[in-house]
Amino acid sequence: MQNNLLLVLLAVTVLFSACNSGTKSTQTEEKKNMFTGAKGEVKLMTLDPGHFHAALIQKVMYDEMNPVVHVYAPDGQDVDDHIKRIEGFNTRAENPTSWDLKVYKGDDFFEKMIAEKPGNVMNVSGNNAKKTEYIKATVDAGINVFSDKPMAINSADFALLEEAFQSAEANGVLLYDIMTERYEITTMLQRELSQISDVFGQLQVGSEKEPAITKESIHHFYKYVAGSPLKRPAWFFDTEQQGEGIVDVNTHLVDLIQWEAFPEVVLSKDDVEIISAKRWTTDMTPEMFKKVTHLDEYPEYLQKDVEDGVLKVYSNGEINYKLKGIHAKASVIWNYQAPEGAKDTHYSIMRGTKCDLIIEQGEKEGYKPKLYIEATADENLSASLEAAIQTLSSKYPGLALEKLGDKKWALNIPDKYKVGHEAHFGQVTEKYLRFLQEGKLPEWEVPNMIVKYYTTTKALEMAK
Repeated sequence: MQNNLLLVLLAVTVLFSACNSGTKSTQTEEKKNMFTGAKGEVKLMTLDPGHFHAALIQKVMYDEMNPVVHVYAPDGQDVDDHIKRIEGFNTRAENPTSWDLKVYKGDDFFEKMIAEKPGNVMNVSGNNAKKTEYIKATVDAGINVFSDKPMAINSADFALLEEAFQSAEANGVLLYDIMTERYEITTMLQRELSQISDVFGQLQVGSEKEPAITKESIHHFYKYVAGSPLKRPAWFFDTEQQGEGIVDVNTHLVDLIQWEAFPEVVLSKDDVEIISAKRWTTDMTPEMFKKVTHLDEYPEYLQKDVEDGVLKVYSNGEINYKLKGIHAKASVIWNYQAPEGAKDTHYSIMRGTKCDLIIEQGEKEGYKPKLYIEATADENLSASLEAAIQTLSSKYPGLALEKLGDKKWALNIPDKYKVGHEAHFGQVTEKYLRFLQEGKLPEWEVPNMIVKYYTTTKALEMAK
């Protein structure tokens, strides 16, 4: 009798445990699939928008995103400039947007956002000094995060970012950074061609002197955005708040190296070996500083970087490293102002056993990116290259080869694919909205984000 009673109790316990486990599983699944694609269900909160990238994700409207956007920021010029940019989108003559900003200004802006929690997705794009802390606390609160780069600017931030990814997984929310350069058409086609073995062969191993894959980006402090001269906040030039160039723009370049050399492959920190890293400054006179910030003098927090009246900004950096045994190089250069007619530029080469795939954006290209294919093997690539372009044309109609020599071609790309850097923010946002509906990121995205920030922050350690 006693044994029968024990068996009954055990059966009830197992049944209750199974039901409870099923309930928890269902709740977790519901949490991860809380978005259905319904109109206006994504409610955006913008945190301390000190960078113009915060506005660019709102340059267009999205059916899934509610037009009411809550902004939380300290009072000051940064948030005022952000509001003006959104107002500019709302009042433009062609395809005006209809965003309705609800703005809170105060020193307790972050605590206020977490307490009120009027949205389910937070965008942060601005001062990077506390960005990783904000990201971690936001996912801890069960809020999705759509972050501008960089999400970590030093090794301490990186350790916290790893914890943030763990918290996001535990809370069923998505933490994702905005990698716009994956949407640049020449880079997309460079990646596509590198996967066609009849044309590219295999990616070479390369060497430190001649890496298998190189990415170089040249940027400018003074430039035009949305047709107007860009006014940068003074803190942008403080590497303790913005981060050095080696961990800032290089985030994009390291991301592209991973994305092109090992597409959709799950990477780990053990795959990375930093060979060398270096950093150097861009010098800004008081006149230059005033032109780009509208300030008459350097703030007190920049005085540590001023020598003989000239501001020295560690905005330049280079990383030589191996990724799964393949030699790669990522370097970023910041000049003060671009040449007449020029913009930020990108150079890239992928070295294959049959050809090199080269993106150039210099004067001869009219400062617009151009993709070249240059044969490296003795065999004639004409037939296989023509076949490859014909295949790619089913996905990208209008592609055409231009023969420049016996072993060199240019790939002519229709203008309809050249949408520009600002439009890429909308494309990334649309992709993120799809991820929200699916309730997950692709399997490789989170581990590869971790590897990316490990690479940049480790390189900064070495460079210092």
